[in-house]
Amino acid sequence: MAKQRTKIPRKKKDTIEDDTLLDLNEAKESAQGFFEKNQKMIVGIASLVALLFIGYVVYQFFYKEPREVAAKEMIYKAEQQFLRDSFALALENPGGGFEGFLDIIDNYSGTKTANLAKYYAGVSYLNLGNNESAIEYLSSFSAAGQITPTMKNGAMGDAYSEMNDFDNALSYYKKAAYGTENELLSPYYLKKYGMLCQVQGDNAAAQKAYATIKEKYPTSAEGADIDKYLN
Repeated sequence: MAKQRTKIPRKKKDTIEDDTLLDLNEAKESAQGFFEKNQKMIVGIASLVALLFIGYVVYQFFYKEPREVAAKEMIYKAEQQFLRDSFALALENPGGGFEGFLDIIDNYSGTKTANLAKYYAGVSYLNLGNNESAIEYLSSFSAAGQITPTMKNGAMGDAYSEMNDFDNALSYYKKAAYGTENELLSPYYLKKYGMLCQVQGDNAAAQKAYATIKEKYPTSAEGADIDKYLN
């Protein structure tokens, strides 16, 4: 008589492993099916990403950088005229075959130098009494860091003040005064802000500005006689 074979039960661990392998195979087949169905789209996206990367590299190294170098060389003479207070020449005809700030802004747009030329142009127009143009160019100037935002806001405040637009002037003077802590610029604009606050009848804001000069910048030119404004 043949012996009855005893059925050996499978371990739970073996069952889990089989299920895991089955899930992995299903996932693999699903991924392959998705790729086969969307192969053209996937290849197209990959090609587009590669083209964008190549385009960026070409733009940076073969277009943007050479234009930046050329703009830096071109702005030299205009900066010289600016430092001599020859603002009209700096804007349009600095001489020597060099371009003025306005041409640099137009011909080298997108460069850091063209952006800087906007600040120079704004301050030049401010000194020439053309406050509307000053505001236009200063507004379009992208200021970064700690110092240039203060310089931009202070010049904007001057332009609006010259136009008797004291609300805007106060707003920009306040940004220049409290935007950063600079030993030279901060007390200068704190005093301007305080004086205009007094003219506008806001004595509390004026006293706060003067007190800030006395507390933080006592050795500055503005701090030397700040007590008479506090009193």
